[in-house]
Amino acid sequence: MRVVSLLPSATEVVAALGLADDLVGVSFECDRPVGIRDRATVVVGGLDTAGLTPGEVDAAVRATVAAGEDLYTLRAGALADLAPDLVITQDLCAVCALPAGTVRDALAHLGTTAAVLTLDPHTLDDVLDTVTAVGGAAGVPERAAALVAGLRARLDAVAAAVAGRPRPRVAVVEWTDPPFTAGHWVPDLVTAAGGDPVGATSGARSVPTTWAAIDADDPDVVLVAPCGYGLDAAVQQARDVAAHLPGRPVWAIDADGLVVRPGPRLVEGVEAVAAVLHPGAVPASASVARVSG
Repeated sequence: MRVVSLLPSATEVVAALGLADDLVGVSFECDRPVGIRDRATVVVGGLDTAGLTPGEVDAAVRATVAAGEDLYTLRAGALADLAPDLVITQDLCAVCALPAGTVRDALAHLGTTAAVLTLDPHTLDDVLDTVTAVGGAAGVPERAAALVAGLRARLDAVAAAVAGRPRPRVAVVEWTDPPFTAGHWVPDLVTAAGGDPVGATSGARSVPTTWAAIDADDPDVVLVAPCGYGLDAAVQQARDVAAHLPGRPVWAIDADGLVVRPGPRLVEGVEAVAAVLHPGAVPASASVARVSG
């Protein structure tokens, strides 16, 4: 099967199912498995935000949308040349990836008969269901079932390790300028890790907030998980967050790898957060770093 994945999380799911060699097209943001953009054709481009601060990224996105311009560009000719059997896209967030409607319109215009699988997870359970959906669409349902079973077993192990312990109040900051609290599946990650998410609702969108509002929620831990950033950048931004929330314990996490991408590595994110909230109960993770408090 010739598979085109237009979002990084789906690319990771396809690879986790043992189908990395079937990937013929990806987006410019797909970086797992390592080297995938060298082996597959990049069929989606987007804003180059390298080197921009969070505030500058926010301003660039707002300006692009206000001008009626697209945040992502589908290279339709390249997509047609690939003759895909399956195209995986999303409808969750127009800022995060190319919307499914754009993909369907392009395929119809090109006369391409590829199957289109649209992923739209909002909760942690939804994310696990997407693994099942991708496995079914790609013809490997048994691999998907085994992968999901393994992920659920790891979640069960965390739940058993933190059972009966006090549940710290946790605020997750998904963007720092302006501040946003994390939504969708992120509150579920905190709950699964043995914490009590504050300032956010499972399955709901991320929402803008203020530092005063975050402080008023009285979190025991502030977790800085900036969308699209790895651990080093998260640490830098967490230092700014600590200045806004003096006296609060502030941690940074590899958000791009373990928090914001709705794929299998979210379970590793649960394990990493559990190590922060319940040290000793769960093995320490190299994907988190304490910044203050």
